[in-house]
Amino acid sequence: MYSSWAYSLLHEFKNDPTQISAKQWQGQESTKGPTTVLIKPDGKTLEAFGFEAETRYTELIDEDEHESWLKDDLWRVSNDRISGTIRENEIHWVLTVPAIWDNAAKQFMREAAKQAGIEETSLTVALEPEAASLFCRHLPVERSENKTSLGKLKAKQKYLVLDAGGGTIDITVHEVLQSMEVKELYKASGGAWGGTKVDEAFKGFINDIAGFDAMADLKRKHLDDYIELFRRFENKKRSISPDIDSKTVIPLPQSLCSLIEKRQGRALCDLIKNTSYANLVSMKNEKVNIDASVARQFFDTSVSSTVEHLKNILSLPVNRGVEAILMVGGFSESPMLQHAVSTEFGAVKRIVPREASLAVLKGAVIFGHNTKAIKERISQRTYGVETTSHFDATKHDVTKKKYYEGKARCRNVFEKHVEIGQKLTVGKAQSNMIYYPLYAHQTFIRLPIFTTCDKNPMYTTDPGCIQVGNLEIPICGSGTNRWVNVRFISGGTEIDVEATEKATGKVHHLKIDFLT
Repeated sequence: MYSSWAYSLLHEFKNDPTQISAKQWQGQESTKGPTTVLIKPDGKTLEAFGFEAETRYTELIDEDEHESWLKDDLWRVSNDRISGTIRENEIHWVLTVPAIWDNAAKQFMREAAKQAGIEETSLTVALEPEAASLFCRHLPVERSENKTSLGKLKAKQKYLVLDAGGGTIDITVHEVLQSMEVKELYKASGGAWGGTKVDEAFKGFINDIAGFDAMADLKRKHLDDYIELFRRFENKKRSISPDIDSKTVIPLPQSLCSLIEKRQGRALCDLIKNTSYANLVSMKNEKVNIDASVARQFFDTSVSSTVEHLKNILSLPVNRGVEAILMVGGFSESPMLQHAVSTEFGAVKRIVPREASLAVLKGAVIFGHNTKAIKERISQRTYGVETTSHFDATKHDVTKKKYYEGKARCRNVFEKHVEIGQKLTVGKAQSNMIYYPLYAHQTFIRLPIFTTCDKNPMYTTDPGCIQVGNLEIPICGSGTNRWVNVRFISGGTEIDVEATEKATGKVHHLKIDFLT
């Protein structure tokens, strides 16, 4: 998986939204670097990020000083700051996340940003396929089979966004509005079928010809060689194509060949002869020569899972009439994935922008300037709170009856705020509920947040209902006649809550805690 950062100044955005500056990694022909950090021996201090982290770690190995260093992968992080005349409080930060991530994952990203010194009010979370869509709607005719442009689509026309990254495949469907802004037509979905699935298949291939988990040994004993091997494979897999029958040649680290020979008592070239790859794979000068038919198989799981999911989405009535498939993300540049999508969905226009791998990154910058560019989203699940209600013997389960301050109430009631599949308008409240304290001395009302795929759950104990967070609402005074009016505003990339106390009129803007 890879990360980067980009920015634009306000006056540049007004003149040309696509005028965006992206990081260029020193010594690398790439604007993205591996999502890798090197932490100092204290376990807390960042030493390096991206390519620099990998290079510095290799140097430590050469110096035999690496054993005391901690290694880890982060979701996305950047400690770079724009210097000069721009002040810190003039910067608005945008973090991108896959659209299929849940609220807890989004909150985790916010917590990480806070640890990096970014103020909560200066941060926006963007959904990756949406960001890519925004960027591509500002582009002229893109490189595609149909020579078309997303910006040319008119009101009421639909298109599907296929965001194929390293870790996940994110898919969503948008419709162009009369204002030429867009709304989400079908809830975001996808899975962990990105480019790393291809890496896993290559890893499995090496283990198959070695006869044991040689890659785990290489990673544990020679991490620098392990990293370098996957850098080589990353470059090679971009050229693996359904139309080219030439062999894929990948130099293997000498350390890997030695590990295998020491464990098996035979050289890798001899071991291959006793596998199912005997006529398709060979070794020469510590380079593995892989037949095109074998190399293509590395993509089977990722590509087939993606295409099958696309078929399911496009078969739904709400998505009928989709006119184009926008392919973005680094993995969308793969000839194998492009060919599969083109073959299966030939009647639908396929758009691959020239900067497919940077569409999310640059789109996030545009989203930071205009967070209301996506006017409407679709709820992925039903959300509600666990509360109590006046006990009604004609409809309530008697086992849920409990007395509070002498009054019979029903426990575990699921009070719905947002329904799965519901259209959520940005900035508009989807619900308006009143809550009372159960006890006279309460200084806050605690509401457990539950979710389910059921449209109309009755109790939070119903099958499929799970608690995902908590909401605490301050309330002044005393007594059980006090109440607060609670509104859920769920149309954005995160859920906002507005609570108004009746007694004082005070309005609280709150966030649900999804991590406790």
